[in-house]
Order: sequence, then structure tokens, then C-alpha cells
Amino acid sequence: MAVRGIRGATTVSEDNSEEVISATLELLKELLQSNEIDDFEEIASAIFTTTADVTSTFPAEAARRMGMSHVPLLCAREISVEGSMSYCIRILLHLNTEKKQGEMKHVYLREAKKLRPDVSSAQ
Repeated sequence: MAVRGIRGATTVSEDNSEEVISATLELLKELLQSNEIDDFEEIASAIFTTTADVTSTFPAEAARRMGMSHVPLLCAREISVEGSMSYCIRILLHLNTEKKQGEMKHVYLREAKKLRPDVSSAQ
């Protein structure tokens, strides 16, 4: 069994805890559904990043609310790059799977769709 990476990103219109949790939940649910993940045991770990303007809460809290109590989660800040997207939340899931990397479906929601116009999976 291999470990594969699944990427996703979304945005919020403003930095408040409710919106950050809601947007992260939406993204997590879409990542899980699109990749047919129905058991959190398949998830080796998850990294959540936010842009510097998202400071109201940890996006990993959304995963805890979903029941990912045993999945190792980490939050970090994206590097600040001039002209980059603001109010952005990104997720990198590490999945234990027999699937090939090319079978992983990456999800970009809301304004984050602009980050990867080349990725059409799960959009």
C-alpha cells in the first residue's frame, strides 16, 4: 500500500471562526467524497495552511468536528508571496491507498479554483 497526496483549497470572504470552519468542512467533505474515502483510518495525516490574513481559528478544528480524532493534523501558514490569493485555506491529505497518484481527485472551491485552472477533477 502506498501513501498518496490529495490537495485542496478554498477561500473565505472574511476571517471569522465560523466561516473558516464552514469553508474547511465543505472542502474536507468534497475531498473525502470525491476520493471515496469513507474511513478516517485511510488518512495517514493532514496538513492545513492558511494565508496570513486567516488567524481566527485553526482550520484543523473542522476535521476534529468531523470525527478525525486520531488523524495527525498540522496547521501552518503559507509563505507570503506578493500578489497571491488572500483568505485562502489549503489542505494536503496523505492517504494510505492502493490507488495510483493519478487517480487522486484534487478539489479547489470558491475563489481557489483560480489557483489550479488545469485541475478539473472534483470541480
